[in-house]
Amino acid sequence: MTIRVIIADDQAMVREAFSVLLGAQPGIEVVATAEDGSVAVALAEELRPDVVVMDIRMPVLNGIEATRRITTHPDLTTKILVLTTFNLDEYVYEALRAGASGFLLKDASGQLLTEAIHVLARGDALLAPDITRRLITEFARLGPAARPAAGVTIDALTARESEVLVLVAQGLSNAEIAGSIIVAEETVKTHVGRILNKLGLRDRTQAAIFAYESGLVTPRVPPKA
Repeated sequence: MTIRVIIADDQAMVREAFSVLLGAQPGIEVVATAEDGSVAVALAEELRPDVVVMDIRMPVLNGIEATRRITTHPDLTTKILVLTTFNLDEYVYEALRAGASGFLLKDASGQLLTEAIHVLARGDALLAPDITRRLITEFARLGPAARPAAGVTIDALTARESEVLVLVAQGLSNAEIAGSIIVAEETVKTHVGRILNKLGLRDRTQAAIFAYESGLVTPRVPPKA
């Protein structure tokens, strides 16, 4: 299956470089590029790509709002991979809350970018441990004000599914979760799929956010050195 990709970035050199890089990868086709979020949304609606590689800071419409419009569009199943120059970008939290399924820095290697696109295209999420820690810190800062959408509840989950959700929220991979609770990795995948289905969530990123917002996991900020 060819993964169809749109690249959204306000810098022409970045768009061209990513287009050349990804276009040379087997199984990936860059179907369009966008210079701002508004164009990205319009192209996504027209071309229905599998993945949009989205910059956060763009004119006309920023990447966060563009992400929100694409991920909430009733006819789109497009995944959003957010790229940014800033390791401590204050908008990372908002981008993930808006529906982004993954996050990478622009200085990531071409191999990592390619792998990330494949991860998102097959329905998984890319939530690296450092991003998980950043989310934990942000939820701790927000405190009890952060809550899941009305009508969403964890009551439908079994005890095992709740246990798996906690481990997902801690940033563990399926293999790591399998080792932690002593089950087969396929069993973990089944549990994750049921969790997403029962809670009406799109991917592991949303599941991790939900776990903190619902109070299932209590965020703790590491003590200052």
